[in-house]
Amino acid sequence: MFSIYTKNESVAQDGVAIRCREVTKSFGRGSAEVKVLRGVNLDVPLGATTFLVGPSGCGKTTLISTIAGLLTADAGTIEILGQKISSMSKRRVIGFRARYLGFIFQQFNLIPALTASENAAVSLVVKGYTLTSARRVSDNLLDQLGLGKFKNKYPNQLSGGQQQRVAIARALAHKPQIVICDEPTASLDAETGRTVMELLRDVAGTENRAVVVVTHDSRIYSFANYIASMSDGQVVKTGRAEEIIPSLV
Repeated sequence: MFSIYTKNESVAQDGVAIRCREVTKSFGRGSAEVKVLRGVNLDVPLGATTFLVGPSGCGKTTLISTIAGLLTADAGTIEILGQKISSMSKRRVIGFRARYLGFIFQQFNLIPALTASENAAVSLVVKGYTLTSARRVSDNLLDQLGLGKFKNKYPNQLSGGQQQRVAIARALAHKPQIVICDEPTASLDAETGRTVMELLRDVAGTENRAVVVVTHDSRIYSFANYIASMSDGQVVKTGRAEEIIPSLV
C-alpha cells in the first residue's frame, strides 16, 4: 500500500489518502533558481500515521505545503482522497482544504485578537457552526490537550507549547479526513508531546482518516505506522516504521 511509485507501476486506488506523482517545485528564477522538490513520488495510506523525515532543507515542509494547496507545484500531480487538487482552481482548493484537511503549522498562526477557545473554533465557524456550538467542540479538545484553564487566554498570554496545542485543537476541531502536521511536538515537553501524538494516533486509526507528520523529534518515532525518508528534494525510502526507524536513531 505504501511504496515509491515507478512509472509503469499500477497503484490501487483503494486505501490511498494522498498520491504524489513526479511533483516538482522551485523558487526563484534563472541563476537564483533553487529546485526544492525534484520529482516526488509518494503514496500515503488511509488509517495510518505517516512520518516524513529527513535533514533540514530537504523539502519536507515544501512538500506538505504543496499537498495542502498552500503552494502550487510547478509540475506533477497531487491527489487527495481521489481528487486531483493539482488541477483545481485556487478557490476550489481553498474549499476542499477547509472541508477535508487540517493543517498544524510550526509557527502556530493563531489570531491575536481571539482567545484560545475562539482560535480553536475558527474552522468550525467557517463551516457554519454557531460560535457557541463551535466553542463547545473546541473546548473539549482543549481539555484533552491539558488547556482547560487557559481557554479564555489570548495567544500573547500563552507559552509556545500552549499555543502549539491550541493550533492542534484548531486543526482537529472540524474532524478532517487528512491531518498534516509540521513539527507538532517541537515546542512541547516529552509528556505533552506524547499526549498530542496519542490524540493524533487516535485520529489516524479512525476509518478513512490519515495523519502526516513532518518531524525531527526522535522521541515520537514510535507513534508512526509508516515512514517516508526525504533527501535532496526526493522521497528516497518508504516503509513500515519498524523497518525504517533503526536506520534513523
